[in-house]
Amino acid sequence: MPAPAKSTRKRPAPTQAGPKAKKVQLDKPPRAEKKRSRPVTAPATTEVSASDSDDDLKDLEADDDEWIDEEDAVDERMDEDVQDSTPAAPVQPKDPNASRESHKVQKALHEQRRAAKPHSSLLVDAKRVWSSARQKNIPAAERQKHIQELMNVIRGKVKDIVFKHDASRIVQTVVKYGGQKERDEIAEELKGKYKELAQNKYSKFLVTKLIRLCPTHRPAILMEFQTHVLRLMLHREASSVLADTFELYANAYERTLLLRDFYGKETMLFSVTGGSDEDKERAKKGLRGVLEGADVERRRRVLAALKENLVTIFNNPDKGAVTHAVVHRALWEYMSALNDVPDEAERDKLRREMFETCQDVLAEMVHTKDGSRVVREFLALGTAKDRKQVLKVLKPHVERMCLDDEAQLVLFTALDVIDDTKLASKSLVSEMTTPASKLYVSPQGRRALFYLLVPRTRRHFTPAQILSLAETDETRARTSKKDPKAREDEVRKFASEALIAWVEQNATSIVREPGGSLVVAEIMLFADGDKTAALRSLLRVVSASYPSADTSLPHPIDLPHTSRLYKTLLQGGHFSHATKGVERADGWDAGAFAAEFVTIVGKDVTIGMCTLGEGNGAFVVAELCEALIREGEKRVVERKKVKGWFGNEARKAIEGGSAKGKKVLVEKIALL
Repeated sequence: MPAPAKSTRKRPAPTQAGPKAKKVQLDKPPRAEKKRSRPVTAPATTEVSASDSDDDLKDLEADDDEWIDEEDAVDERMDEDVQDSTPAAPVQPKDPNASRESHKVQKALHEQRRAAKPHSSLLVDAKRVWSSARQKNIPAAERQKHIQELMNVIRGKVKDIVFKHDASRIVQTVVKYGGQKERDEIAEELKGKYKELAQNKYSKFLVTKLIRLCPTHRPAILMEFQTHVLRLMLHREASSVLADTFELYANAYERTLLLRDFYGKETMLFSVTGGSDEDKERAKKGLRGVLEGADVERRRRVLAALKENLVTIFNNPDKGAVTHAVVHRALWEYMSALNDVPDEAERDKLRREMFETCQDVLAEMVHTKDGSRVVREFLALGTAKDRKQVLKVLKPHVERMCLDDEAQLVLFTALDVIDDTKLASKSLVSEMTTPASKLYVSPQGRRALFYLLVPRTRRHFTPAQILSLAETDETRARTSKKDPKAREDEVRKFASEALIAWVEQNATSIVREPGGSLVVAEIMLFADGDKTAALRSLLRVVSASYPSADTSLPHPIDLPHTSRLYKTLLQGGHFSHATKGVERADGWDAGAFAAEFVTIVGKDVTIGMCTLGEGNGAFVVAELCEALIREGEKRVVERKKVKGWFGNEARKAIEGGSAKGKKVLVEKIALL
């Protein structure tokens, strides 16, 4: 086989390339605003929350050039009702000017009503300037000019007009596009009104904006919510404001200002939340700081108050507060504080009562860090009956949980602690393997599949994730009877059949994806069961002629992640940087895979991988030779066949080619 001609093209020297082209200055895309974590039970539609204030404002701004006051609209509807209630008059011929005259009368009446309302002239002026300031495609300097003019119109009157839906949007525009000086001025002017603003359908978005964009005023705003937090958490409008503040914008100290209401009136009256740095540092500790140095009776009173407030939240699941991170933090602090209760019987009783209170809404909590940790604690400490109840609640949401960073930790802990692996396989494992085609495309989904086969491996799980999962190991040692290794083996066995069948049926599409190649490697190396059909499907993928005739669809071997997959399978395991060698997988026969490679891929494609096109298959074929050599006398026939393929002509083509790994390949061929 003649060697391919070498390319003579050279990169031009810097002096020959001409002047360097000017770098095009592109506007940086705006940074996406942070969004609150979504419950796994939430529908696919976007959740309405105060964090969506910018989008909400855009939607509101887009559809009205003429403002219609809500009260005017109500008055007009009442006039229409009065007219409708009068007896019907005989039908008269229509006057062509009657409609025009009627419209003039209605317009005049509308203007009179508007002029009679407070601040009508101010709103007219503000709307005129606002219509210019809110335009999307205007220069920044021009926008700032309009913002300054708008600020001059509303200065000193913000508190009076902000509760009206149209004026609220005007103020939001100033906060959105204005500078820090304007934002701070508005925040200062609204002092004393934030609780009322948070409960308003329109002004709640303004409160969220000020909390996000005015960090110096944030503690003062949150102070206005104190003693009202629980009621606001159950309020339809204010709930999202507190949830966004706690999860997205508040720092450690500011979060404690929202949490303090959960601890009861005694704590709010006699605990210091401000003042010296020492007091603030103690406040940052949350419930632990409140209970420091407290006697047994006071601890009992604080825990009782916290429990009562949590029960109030959980008894009103329709209000939506059970999904918020602030509630989950309070619940986790309560569960942690129970560990310090001296009486074991009382401690178990309090845990049992809290579990029974919130067991039906556990799926609403798994999407946050604290909520996930609480559910994992219930799984680790619970009886077999408790764990069965938890699985019953979570089962409808397993697929969504697999795709959430925090929620999937609950699934992993369930697999770690449940002794009844048959129950776990029906409730969890089958629900995790069935949607494998949807899971493997995301890092979170892949981790869910990996945990069924190789739990807590450093290849796919970060040290922080492993450390988090290990938090329940000590509890598991006391509450679970089965050996952890035996449990892992049983879970792997249950998951293997479905995953191997998935590879067999979808090999063509999976191996072309980087994430898919990672999943296939772990399934083939570590799954239990007969993998013959799956490995043949994988080999048929690369048996297509090389190189690919379709430039838009390269041969799988030309994809780096795919060629790495076949190299890993031929070497029988993953390379370990610690041992500087390959760690062979016990459940995988690399020699059998190499023999099937020879049979299915064949001579022409195998040689073409090393001599034609880009020659990206040199390392794969070198690993094929190594696998056959490693098998010794067991694969003599295949060794002789491959050695016959690479005669003098093929070797010269390899040596004269530009394929990476050609030197290694020639050495391996010589050893066949």
